[in-house]
Amino acid sequence: MANSNTATHTHDGELRHDRRANPMGAYVATAGVVVFLIATFLDWVSTDQDVTGSGYETDTSIPLVAFLGLGLAAAVLYALNRARGRQHRGLSLTTMAAGIAATLLALSYLLDAPGALERGGDLSAEVGTWIGLLGGLVWTAGAYLLAKEPEGDHDRADEHVTAGRTAH
Repeated sequence: MANSNTATHTHDGELRHDRRANPMGAYVATAGVVVFLIATFLDWVSTDQDVTGSGYETDTSIPLVAFLGLGLAAAVLYALNRARGRQHRGLSLTTMAAGIAATLLALSYLLDAPGALERGGDLSAEVGTWIGLLGGLVWTAGAYLLAKEPEGDHDRADEHVTAGRTAH
């Protein structure tokens, strides 16, 4: 495995250490997105008459969040190969925010399914909701792991060195 710290020289000839993000968070977030996507096609709710509905059938926001997650996962994995430092902080934080939204969406179905009144029934959470919650939690945790990694632009030592200089 390659060393994640590489030394380079700046235009002023100073030695600078560029750090690269550990990609594990991106892989964990992607796994969480895949779990949430799978959960979308499982039963999320049932009625007292034993009628069930998948997340896909129950609410359009569930597959929307899953598909958004797929797009974000693709972008994060692309950034692993293209971004300096193997991540883009804004993208990692956006992925984390979407993971939090997915988690809260699943949690809302566990507590009290949104739209139950308009559907005219007492809805109960099913296995897909629990799997969606697990996927959302893993997605969020993975994005957090990536977001806390160095972005690669500079590290704290460089900020102190360049803070005292004037622009040329």
